[in-house]
Amino acid sequence: MLRGRIRRGRGSSYAATDDDPLDAAQERRVRAVLALGGVPQADLPDGVQQVRLRLLERAASGREAPRDVSAWAAVVASNLAMDWHRAKRRQERLGERLASLRPAQAPSGEETSLLSLAVARGLDELPDAQRQVVVLRFYADLPVRSIAEQLGVPEGTVKSRLHTAVRALRARLHEDEVV
Repeated sequence: MLRGRIRRGRGSSYAATDDDPLDAAQERRVRAVLALGGVPQADLPDGVQQVRLRLLERAASGREAPRDVSAWAAVVASNLAMDWHRAKRRQERLGERLASLRPAQAPSGEETSLLSLAVARGLDELPDAQRQVVVLRFYADLPVRSIAEQLGVPEGTVKSRLHTAVRALRARLHEDEVV
């Protein structure tokens, strides 16, 4: 469908209208490839959007339309599924490393366990960029300057992310009545 519009329009863009770059059949195929690739049901809409975005980025850069948009979208979806698994493994390895840094002794009491659980839940709810700076600052004990250098962002950005994340964590702990 998309290729047909391109041929008819002979323009530099992929679609002459504001239509969705994926038709319904292509979207179903992308969803199926993502699901079969092990992406959880809750993440499928994001995966489909990523495929759309990549197709639109390709068009915006002036590159030629794929010969078979459906096959191209399926390959992109397959790559996204692999990326999802890689990211999941990275998160698991990070969790294992953090767990290995914790003291081997058992928590001193129920309150400590409750606080640890609440902080862990709060970290899970933070956006990736905020979670990253919190972990680097408070778990890896890196100074703000080092975090900024390693992430390639200004120190002010690191400070802002830390402030926002700590405020969100504090609100979560008060909400759960942990502190």
